Amino acid sequence: MRPSPRLRPFARPALFAASFAMVLLGLGACQTTDLADVTGSLSDKAEKGPPADPRSEVEFYRERYRASPNDPDVALKYGTALRALGQRSQAVAVLEQATIANPNHKELLAAYGRALADNGNFQQAFDVLSRAHTPEDPDWRILSVQGAVLDQLDRHDEARQYYATALKIMPDEPSVLSNLGLSYLLSNELPKAEETLRRAYGRPDADKRVRVNLAVVVGLEGRVNEAERIMKAGLPPAEAAASTTYLKRLLARKQTAQAAQKDQKAPMVHRVQSVAAPDKDLAKMLSRED
Repeated sequence: MRPSPRLRPFARPALFAASFAMVLLGLGACQTTDLADVTGSLSDKAEKGPPADPRSEVEFYRERYRASPNDPDVALKYGTALRALGQRSQAVAVLEQATIANPNHKELLAAYGRALADNGNFQQAFDVLSRAHTPEDPDWRILSVQGAVLDQLDRHDEARQYYATALKIMPDEPSVLSNLGLSYLLSNELPKAEETLRRAYGRPDADKRVRVNLAVVVGLEGRVNEAERIMKAGLPPAEAAASTTYLKRLLARKQTAQAAQKDQKAPMVHRVQSVAAPDKDLAKMLSRED
């Protein structure tokens, strides 16, 4: 699906049970699922909801899936629970089977596309996500995920068209701006990445992943002390210390890539792969697909 240049804002769609997840991407997605998105009973109103523990939650939905494997609601919740637990391949299998039985179910297609992206099947994910909405009725969340997927395929210019279209529908949406910032990170346009992520960070509805993304980009620009201040902002001491450690670990990935780039003894092909992979992996860790 190519972004439509003329899109009218429409009501915020129901949140698909996903978190990437990505990114990106993402993806990403790319990300584990927020368990808070998987709520409510599946049948009788008096039935208790799923347990909070991820493993217990998978068991909760597994039994219902075995009883009704073609029920789209059950498959959606089971696949989402599997993604939350990191069982990506199994989530793909469950959601693939469900979409075969329900080929026009948009939410299932969206969840299946996200699961494929989680699993690294980026081109297939993009194709499936293209069936989850239409130019006449676009979903800004899916557009953002598609952008994250395209970034993972090194198609950055195309990815930014999808982000631009999503932002026409939801102006200044922080999750989309965050993915756009990571897109600039992937193409090593750090000033643009910082500018975009600061826009996202300034939004009152931005979540903590936006702060992490901004801190990482600022750190990659060499302003490590400022990056640590951003990372720790508003956090209690113990969480601030843990966040700083996490930031340093992320920045170490870039330093490893830079060291590989300077290694003139390594074969050219090996050097290029060593440099490119950590940046893409980094963006993948930081991305938000939902």
